[in-house]
Amino acid sequence: MSRRELVTALSLLVLGAAAGAAAAADQPADKTAAPSTATPQTAIFAGGCFWCIEADFEKLPGVISVESGYTAGQTVNPTYEQVSAGGTGHTEAIRVRYDAQKVGYPQLVEYFWRHIDPTVKDRQFCDVGSQYRSGIYWQDDSERKAAESSRDALLKSGKFTRIETELQPASTFYPAEAYHQDYYKKNPIRYSYYRSGCGRDLRVENLWGSR
Repeated sequence: MSRRELVTALSLLVLGAAAGAAAAADQPADKTAAPSTATPQTAIFAGGCFWCIEADFEKLPGVISVESGYTAGQTVNPTYEQVSAGGTGHTEAIRVRYDAQKVGYPQLVEYFWRHIDPTVKDRQFCDVGSQYRSGIYWQDDSERKAAESSRDALLKSGKFTRIETELQPASTFYPAEAYHQDYYKKNPIRYSYYRSGCGRDLRVENLWGSR
């Protein structure tokens, strides 16, 4: 049983009485908006469990869709089992499709920081291993400059003495299996218990304050 499965199972046992409330609280916000004529852009981030970071980004106005997947590894067409075992070099990641007329890449980067723990290496929250490392994977020089500028400003602010999140050029992004896509919508109770049991929101609030 993987750490994710164990956390989910334990949380289901401990928090069973809260099922109805958790399910209701987990429903995504209505993102209905007027259509835009802009060509959608993409951005690639890794922030630990892709179920969670996918759900976070889908709440951001201007984001059209988010796809969970794997990136920054060596194996071609990796499976979830291979990646979660830690032998492919990949990290769980998301590919964000967004409307640049409504949200810019620098805004995506700032939003990303505030939904992860940038101070730890090869882990995020309860998930440990290089397959859960955080990262910003830039696709052109403007994205690289925006990511580096944001990281440097964060360090200069004195909020953190170190940032372990890797900034690397984007490589092949492999979409995860269908059952991982929109997991938080398909399995709201299990997702809620996993997220709670992993301590993600508590740690983010401790780092960044309440949002």
